[in-house]
Amino acid sequence: MSQSSNFVDYVKICCRSGHGGAGSSHLHRDILTSKGGPDGGDGGRGGHIILKGSSQLWTLLHLKYRKHIIAENGFPGSSGQKSGRTGKDEILEVPLGTIARDAETGEILFEITNEGETKILTPGGRGGLGNWHFKTSTKQTPRFSQPGEAGKEEWMVLELKILADVGLVGFPNAGKSTLLSVVSAAKPEIADYAFTTLVPNLGIVSYRDNRSFIMADIPGIIEGASKGKGLGIRFLRHIERNSVLLFLVPADTGRTIKQEYEILLNELEDYNPELMQKPRILAISKSDLLDDELMNEMKLDLPAIPYVFMSSVAQRGLLELKDMLWKEINSGTDFQTV
Repeated sequence: MSQSSNFVDYVKICCRSGHGGAGSSHLHRDILTSKGGPDGGDGGRGGHIILKGSSQLWTLLHLKYRKHIIAENGFPGSSGQKSGRTGKDEILEVPLGTIARDAETGEILFEITNEGETKILTPGGRGGLGNWHFKTSTKQTPRFSQPGEAGKEEWMVLELKILADVGLVGFPNAGKSTLLSVVSAAKPEIADYAFTTLVPNLGIVSYRDNRSFIMADIPGIIEGASKGKGLGIRFLRHIERNSVLLFLVPADTGRTIKQEYEILLNELEDYNPELMQKPRILAISKSDLLDDELMNEMKLDLPAIPYVFMSSVAQRGLLELKDMLWKEINSGTDFQTV
């Protein structure tokens, strides 16, 4: 199975929670009691459908072919005021960064961002009350109880937004996959043509003193991505979760570095203006093609953000880049344009 088919960041599932169990309308009877009072127990709650965060997952692939999620019904109450058993909950483990939406309205219900975090996606029906609840001074032996509440059946959308410390932003073939393969143990597909990366790749980048951070290679942006051109919006949503945006522009671009950076920036701003508040760093890749004179000339027309000249192939400027990224990740302050 290819990497592309392994990465699933969107699934639509039908969730059916359990019905609540019926309350019992039993009247107490034993050897000594022929006409006892009501002692019917309550019905058990129907099973919930619950999402649980797992750091061991990074895709929704395991739910792609599981279209119907059905929780167990609650059990009816019984005599002696015994409550029925609660229906078994259906717990779905999902990657951190998963958002749950109502498929009909598109409303965001919640998001899972922490390991072990649980949230109810579709609640089970409540169990009915047994007849002992309805005993009064004037009605000593009620022979009725509540039926259980029906469970819910609804379509839900689960959508994944990659959680990473650094998001790589750049046009196709800018060298993002090569950089990720050099600074981490990730093995993304690399080739000399546009759109080699069709799914986000995650890599753990080793830093000084056994520290590390997570870098995500987001598929290349094209002009018009924010307006839905190509697969643009699907890719852009992963950038929303990154703490720092690393803009990668190759030294041999047909435009100036500043022009290419501003086009990328405009795409992000059109998609979500809040992305402009994230810290930004510019890395000029393939700088092994430049001599000192050309590099100094390019510095005169660079954007007013932290930048570094680097080369993945020549292993140049990588430690300086890591230092800059680490500083921004741990600064805890919003980016302000200069």
